[in-house]
Amino acid sequence: MRLPISPPARRNTKRPALALASRLASHPTRRLKSVNRVFYLQPPLPGADNQTVNPSASTAPAPSEHYENFPVASVLCPPRIRPAVSALYWFARTADDLADEGDASAEERLTDLAQFRSDLVCVADGQSHSGRWPHVFVPLQGALQRFALPLSLLLDLLDAFEQDVAKTRDRLGYADEAELLDYCRRSANPVGRLLLHLYGVNDGASLRQSDAICTALQLINFWQDLSRDIPRGRHYLPAADCAKQGVGAGELEALQQTPASTRLIAQQCQCARALMQSGARLVHTVPDRAGWELRLVVQGGLRILDKIEHRAFATLAYRPQLNAWDFCVMLWRALWMRAPRR
Repeated sequence: MRLPISPPARRNTKRPALALASRLASHPTRRLKSVNRVFYLQPPLPGADNQTVNPSASTAPAPSEHYENFPVASVLCPPRIRPAVSALYWFARTADDLADEGDASAEERLTDLAQFRSDLVCVADGQSHSGRWPHVFVPLQGALQRFALPLSLLLDLLDAFEQDVAKTRDRLGYADEAELLDYCRRSANPVGRLLLHLYGVNDGASLRQSDAICTALQLINFWQDLSRDIPRGRHYLPAADCAKQGVGAGELEALQQTPASTRLIAQQCQCARALMQSGARLVHTVPDRAGWELRLVVQGGLRILDKIEHRAFATLAYRPQLNAWDFCVMLWRALWMRAPRR
């Protein structure tokens, strides 16, 4: 759900921070880099404040700066769970960098992700890790032990990263909506479920609403980033929907904004909006300040959809971004999100 964490980072973000922060975006990253959801500052590397962990000692590249897909380091995050959220952030951020950053080949990325997966399984079993990513696995081991985080959700995230590498390498897209939603189930939904676990929210309705929000955010990021993703070999528009609207692969590769492609993108955005709205009542279930944070996440995704619609769904030609005024709109709308009548 693009994810609250510890003290804000001292480095500048790629985009100007809004009042409450910011590196959401989506990232959905894809995955983490999913919608420019506003507001939260990247947490510092564990060990950054004269502690024993030195990320520069790792053989892997240090995590780079990103505009994230979920809230991190929010001032709304309860102090009790900030270390765990920070650990989850750096786990996902580092895995995403292994999958997506630098000049490594697909085979090298998959090898690194396999080692990363092995380290995760080791620390979950209480064993020592390889030492390549101490800034990730030292704090994550503590979070796993203290909060009994579900290992399966972390493994799902790694599955999605590996799938992204393979799909991009082979320039493969998604056959239909079902395949795309299965990717979102592993790339986005685990983030929301992990956060709910930390807050002690585990009823079935809340989990389904969280999945709806996270999947919607991931999809919104896809439709926001078409002009960037397609040239990089990332194809998220389902082939069945493209065929139904009469949109050919060639015109997508050429980023041609035709009436047919506009209808296609409009259809995808309408589905994402409906999904987001179906999960929005979760903001009234998540306790304390986290519910207010979630309101902003939901409104951030909806605001991106508003901006896409305002520009006639022409995201093959341009990428909408949130600005300070949008944050004001989101805040106002968040304040007026009423609990459903019983």
